[in-house]
Amino acid sequence: MFSRAYREAVTVPPLLWVGLFLLGPYALLFCYSFWSVSDTQVILHSWNLQNYLNLLRVDVYLQTLFRSMWIAARVTFFSLLLGYPLAYYVSFHAGKRKDLLYQLVIIPLWVSYLVRAYAWKTILGSDGVMNTLLQYVHLIKHPLDSLLYSPFAVVLTLTHIYTPFTFLPIYSSLEHVPRNLVEASQDLGASPFQTFWRVILPLSIPGMLAGATFAFVLSLGDFLAPLLLGGPSGIMISNIVVSLFGAAYNWPLGAAISFCMMVLVIGLLFVSENLEKKWSFR
Repeated sequence: MFSRAYREAVTVPPLLWVGLFLLGPYALLFCYSFWSVSDTQVILHSWNLQNYLNLLRVDVYLQTLFRSMWIAARVTFFSLLLGYPLAYYVSFHAGKRKDLLYQLVIIPLWVSYLVRAYAWKTILGSDGVMNTLLQYVHLIKHPLDSLLYSPFAVVLTLTHIYTPFTFLPIYSSLEHVPRNLVEASQDLGASPFQTFWRVILPLSIPGMLAGATFAFVLSLGDFLAPLLLGGPSGIMISNIVVSLFGAAYNWPLGAAISFCMMVLVIGLLFVSENLEKKWSFR
């Protein structure tokens, strides 16, 4: 339908844009990961594997990476625990209130990330809403210092921030569940639980996988919430990358960690995509 010149004119600019501003920086990051920094803070373009060896030798990097993955896994679990029942209710039982409830879930995404993070900092602080409430009902006598600047605060904040991202694909998946299959299950005498377990849940697994992938990947790469609410015990791998590219001025090591994280995320996305294809409804 379209001439070859027209197709090239349409496709070449986006490809150049992606290659220049996406693939180009990735390639530069890959090159930096094989370079080193001299004692005088000069980047030496001498190719070696020292940065990747440091990741295996220095315990703090692996410990921080595993801690980050553990925090991201907990955020994913709680996001699914909150997002799936909400998406199920909005899709199947909200009725005329469906659009309203859907908008109420989306509205928090319009609020700045920093505003939501600072809100939790206010809530969990020693003089914050949570400690004030607990003292008011006489559950505690003194403010709890463990609420803020801890992994708990990071998980709670990230769960609040990324639950809408988990809700959206689950809701979309539930909306595409054929209602005639649900009605057929009920006509055959299945209980509501059996209908959910054998019909609705299997057909919504692709949405769950997509939502879990969103929550895990976004949480793993987050650095603002750990910086604002994590404290020493809540530092994540992205905070180390920011420090290496900033005050430490060790760009090669920061590039090596970043590239390893990118490989980990790409592998996770590949596995998630294959699982979604396996469970997708045709």
